[in-house]
Amino acid sequence: MTTERESDQLLVDRAKEGERQAFDLLVAKYQRRLLRLLARIVHDPVEAEDVVQETFIKAYRALRHFRGDSAFYTWLYRIGVNTAKNHLAGQNRRTPTSTGTDAEQAEGQEHGEQLHDISTPESMLATKQIAQTVNAAIDALPVDLRTAIVLREIEGLSYEEIADIMACPIGTVRSRIFRAREVVAEKLKPLLERAADRRW
Repeated sequence: MTTERESDQLLVDRAKEGERQAFDLLVAKYQRRLLRLLARIVHDPVEAEDVVQETFIKAYRALRHFRGDSAFYTWLYRIGVNTAKNHLAGQNRRTPTSTGTDAEQAEGQEHGEQLHDISTPESMLATKQIAQTVNAAIDALPVDLRTAIVLREIEGLSYEEIADIMACPIGTVRSRIFRAREVVAEKLKPLLERAADRRW
């Protein structure tokens, strides 16, 4: 039984030998995950799809340089994150601070356990407010902090994988995630205190 990393490497090796279908399988496997990540960075679904497409084109062209020192998806994510950053820099703009994301996406965040009680209209409203607050707080973060926390809390990657993707030391990753969590917690505090007051 091969691991995911080994099966990806087999597809990479076949793609390097010119088998286009092997690369198409990698695209099919990672397209949605990459789109979900990059949409959080660029904030525009249409632009995110363009960035994903550009990422796969760059990955295909650079495939001969992939040595397998890291997992294929961390290499691909690194290309994607850099492509998204370049896209934002090319737009010469700060990203907008609102998205149409929902509570399901926020469940990976700290305080996510608060999102599961949806038995009353009040708790449903609180759930929606918490999700919107978490998403708005993440969206307003500088791109490096936002990327780190999305990779950790939404994609569920390890600190080592994130360090590899972001091409920085693990200590820097820990610091970025810590700072991002602090910002999110600060934005959530008034909502959670209000919810606690209502309960008693």
